[in-house]
Amino acid sequence: MDLQLHNSKETITVSDAVFGLEYKESLIHQLVTAYMAAGRAGTVAQKNRSAVRGGGAKPWNQKGSGRARAGTSRSPLWRSGGTTFAAQPRDYTQKLNKKMYRAGMRSMLSELNRQQRLIVVEDITVDAPKTKQMAAKLADLGVSKTLIVTETGDESLYLSARNLPHVEVCDVAGMNPVNLLRYDHVVVTVGAVRAIEESFEDKAAESK
Repeated sequence: MDLQLHNSKETITVSDAVFGLEYKESLIHQLVTAYMAAGRAGTVAQKNRSAVRGGGAKPWNQKGSGRARAGTSRSPLWRSGGTTFAAQPRDYTQKLNKKMYRAGMRSMLSELNRQQRLIVVEDITVDAPKTKQMAAKLADLGVSKTLIVTETGDESLYLSARNLPHVEVCDVAGMNPVNLLRYDHVVVTVGAVRAIEESFEDKAAESK
């Protein structure tokens, strides 16, 4: 299939296996959920009744005091006691193999192309790290809330965009399911398109 460059009659030929697949909602849901779960720290830690210091001695005799029975002063019912169902450090990572990840990314890119939210440009650069220059380029493209994907990292481009609300710049390696969903448009350079094809191609299908 062919992708047309923005404000140009030129087109580039791209792989149908990357930019022409059907939308797989269940796979993309699993992909986004797994990616967001992997970003959770899981470092929360609370003390249960056995982890709180002290409380080894029985506060008072079992009978005769007129008070309720108590075996430890570190019961969750007591002040300074442990926490009931105390949270412990855990790993939120969900298993997602590479084949599923690549298939989900291809499906997302195909849907962006189908909805005409994928904008291909020959290149996007700025003379200096100036927010004003980046704002002017985005205005020429007719986009505001957008993700800009380049083949390799461009520090000037990143510095020019970091003060603009709802604008993110990344290279192909930094592209992920969440930032593809977060923005209204995705602006990609021709070099980035070729790098995306190389990164997310279905190697198993091509080998057959």
